[in-house]
Amino acid sequence: MADKRILIIYTGGTIGMVNDPDTNSLIPFDFKNILKNVPELRNFDFQIDSRSFNPPIDSSDIYPDIWKKLVTIIEESYDVYDGFVILHGTDTMAYTASALSFMLHNLSKPVILTGSQLPLGTIRTDGKENLITALEIAAAQKNGQALVPEVCIYFQDKLFRGNRTTKYNAENFRAFRSDNYPPLAEAGIHLRYNYPFIRYTLKPGEFAVSKEMNTNVALLKLFPGINKSVVDAVMNLSGIEAVVLETFGSGNAPTFQWFLDSVADALSRNVLVLNVTQCIAGSVDMERYATGVHLSELGVISGYDITTESAVTKLMFLLANSKNREEVKKSLNMSLKGEISI
Repeated sequence: MADKRILIIYTGGTIGMVNDPDTNSLIPFDFKNILKNVPELRNFDFQIDSRSFNPPIDSSDIYPDIWKKLVTIIEESYDVYDGFVILHGTDTMAYTASALSFMLHNLSKPVILTGSQLPLGTIRTDGKENLITALEIAAAQKNGQALVPEVCIYFQDKLFRGNRTTKYNAENFRAFRSDNYPPLAEAGIHLRYNYPFIRYTLKPGEFAVSKEMNTNVALLKLFPGINKSVVDAVMNLSGIEAVVLETFGSGNAPTFQWFLDSVADALSRNVLVLNVTQCIAGSVDMERYATGVHLSELGVISGYDITTESAVTKLMFLLANSKNREEVKKSLNMSLKGEISI
């Protein structure tokens, strides 16, 4: 038996589908028979095991309970395996990768999420290359240490930090981007690792997981013409504890008094408001324009260059695992798992 072992966790998604000859429709295949569908895996010099969700979960139905299930599987298997590959639908993959990055602590082994735009059982599938390379990265070590001990997304020749990644294309094989942080690795003829940008823990503690997430978080995307009733409805949602405010450009928002009053009222009720940009690249700078200064003066917190996916899941994590609101605010202004540049 090979010394290294990698665990594949299949949650659901396009990659795990094959054609049913009886009905000529796509159905999930049993990952216990993965070598039949991807015989190239026999060439690896490490052992591959698999676990599948039953039934598989469409990525549109992903919920924090699924994240809890995933970190529990990793926790229970952590000492047995050298790395983990999570097969996941692409639509919410960036949310799951972000969430797991906050829920897994002192990680010293790779957790690589991947999937595909075409099912593994189709001729032109991108799933085989994504799976094969994700496994190779998950098993990559030097002097007994993992080369990429992070939660990552591998897709179409690029390895990205999970909490820096966004799905931007619903059709192309290159479905994900990480515009505010470089790839951690690129796959061509050779796998080239971008070592200076990989997050290594200098003094790793004992591996641990957090399993609680607080979903009392809302997302409000601004647009020209947004009206008072819409803003008030979100800011006054029953039980809401935090709002991710997707603003224009470098963190700018309307200066209408009704808008500022609505935000101020939410803040006065101890609702956290986190400012993130709608732009796929760049950062929030609320001191750059007067329209951003107003938010800063009210007490809105800068999200810096965080992605929306990471902002939502970071808030869920912090609200569930912090002692008080001041600790949450402090943590929002810190890079916990490499999710922002400060």
